[in-house]
Amino acid sequence: MLGLDVIRQNFELVCQSLVNRRADLTLDAFRELDVSRRRLIGEVEQHKATLNRISPQIGALLKAGQQTEAEAKRAEMRELKSSIEMLEAELESVEHRLQEIVRIIPNPPHASVPIGDESANQEISRWGEPRQFDFPPKDHVELGTALGILDLERAAKISGARFAVLKGVGARLERALISFMLDLHLDEHGYTEVLPPFLVNGDALFGTGQLPKFEADLFKLTDERGLYLIPTAEVPVTNLHRSEVLDSAQLPLRYVAYTPCFRSEAGSYGRDTRGLIRQHQFDKVELVAFVKPEESYAELERLTAHAEAVLQRLELPYRKVVLATGDLGFASAKTYDLEVWLPSQGMYREISSCSNFEAFQARRADIRFRRAAGAKPEFVHTLNGSGLAVGRTWLALLENHQQPDGSVTIPTALRPYLGGLAQIP
Repeated sequence: MLGLDVIRQNFELVCQSLVNRRADLTLDAFRELDVSRRRLIGEVEQHKATLNRISPQIGALLKAGQQTEAEAKRAEMRELKSSIEMLEAELESVEHRLQEIVRIIPNPPHASVPIGDESANQEISRWGEPRQFDFPPKDHVELGTALGILDLERAAKISGARFAVLKGVGARLERALISFMLDLHLDEHGYTEVLPPFLVNGDALFGTGQLPKFEADLFKLTDERGLYLIPTAEVPVTNLHRSEVLDSAQLPLRYVAYTPCFRSEAGSYGRDTRGLIRQHQFDKVELVAFVKPEESYAELERLTAHAEAVLQRLELPYRKVVLATGDLGFASAKTYDLEVWLPSQGMYREISSCSNFEAFQARRADIRFRRAAGAKPEFVHTLNGSGLAVGRTWLALLENHQQPDGSVTIPTALRPYLGGLAQIP
């Protein structure tokens, strides 16, 4: 979220950022409401000053025996108080409407972000060469079903479309990938592991930017508590420090968390409906960082490299892409997507998004830090990235490491997590 002062002081830049983002939003109403707000504040202050001036006059008039004049001043005060009440009620309404607009203004993109829609996304680098098969490669659904490790039909019987049952080595492979990712980020990258709740309140989702704009993408419980299933570990982990003032010496804070994720995928019907690409429930290992503002863009490079390390260890070809302004997420100032190669589709597909939110989430969640004792608190910068989306890693591993007979070779780095298993079956 942007502060009112930030929007006022950078009004034209914020307006241009909305154009660059292809956002269906203008700030005309904001400007009109802001003018009304300042006018109302001025009128309230003027009336209160008049009250303060009149009040001592009444006592003096009474002391001088001027009862009629004193009563006239009392009537004037009553009229002023009534006007103040009406003006303050109008001011409260204007401020509420201003906040409603502020809450749906997306984060302005960083100056280094390319301008344009999805077609303006820029490839930064590639790692690994897509494998040249001497046989027609199968997709993960055909492979997993034939191996007896993926069952979509029974999942549909239990829960409906866009759910999966992993069985046998398939379930163990999912668990192995989670453990491998966690260990890599803990032991080599220095993160602190967190196991957060999988249900969160509306304040938590507001803090990270899912509410109010994206409520349709969430699963909400129907009881009186108003809790939601998390769409990503970013939500509970970022909110660990909501309404806190951190000490400068605590920063940077880096957390890694495994959680299941739940998304309704509103509006996505007809896209990626086959297999594990787009599920209502999936596993993810998430990286979250809290840093000083001047360190956040170096941290974005660092965090992205940590996600890349997972793909490299698993011998999965991928490319790194910086998203253009029109393809950025609501809260992000800059995002790198990592896209893994899928042989069955002959293309790269997103497997991780690594984003710098600058102070956008911190302002919504009131997460600040103090550089020194007695110093004024400042908003931290928050970042997060998938390290990685486990289901997509599972399917990418099957497709890239498949063999002519339908078996799948396990990458060397993952074998210790599967009891030394080198191949499925």
